[in-house]
Amino acid sequence: MPHLPALIVIDVQRAFDEWEAAGKRRNNPDAVARIADLLTTFRAHRAPIYHIRHEGTNPNSSFLPQSSGYAVKDEAREQPGETVIVKRVNSAFIDTDLEQRLRAAGIGTLVICGATTNHCVETTTRMAGNLGFDARLVRDATWTFDRIGPDGDKHTAEEIHAMTLSNLNGEFAHIVTSDDVIASFAAK
Repeated sequence: MPHLPALIVIDVQRAFDEWEAAGKRRNNPDAVARIADLLTTFRAHRAPIYHIRHEGTNPNSSFLPQSSGYAVKDEAREQPGETVIVKRVNSAFIDTDLEQRLRAAGIGTLVICGATTNHCVETTTRMAGNLGFDARLVRDATWTFDRIGPDGDKHTAEEIHAMTLSNLNGEFAHIVTSDDVIASFAAK
């Protein structure tokens, strides 16, 4: 029997709630609910789940271990027996044992979700593709924030999200929806 895909849940931490409360605007307001749906499905099928946490190293980071932003959002909290990997850079593969764990378990397909689309999710997805994994990026289970570009241009979270998905599509990952992923389990 082929191995089930692994769910990679990236940085679903309270720092992002704090950013939003401070006035930063994001897209995909239902993304965390879709992540919860994915977690429910993977747990029901006893498929592997890897929770990725970002630990800030800059003294001003919202993700310092002692800060309130480091905590995981309740909807995405790990359950006993689920792997938690702490990273200190954008990619979940750099200076962690994620790749070794996946290879040792014989996992070839990764379903990737979390925050933010154009930072840690994108970097991890690009590396997954480059490492030969069949990466599936879940478009409605990721989100990002508005940003100001180097020329002072404002880019909406929706534009950034769409461009990131476009950049990754086909070369680094297949872009899917949470419904696509859930339906694939029902078909097994």
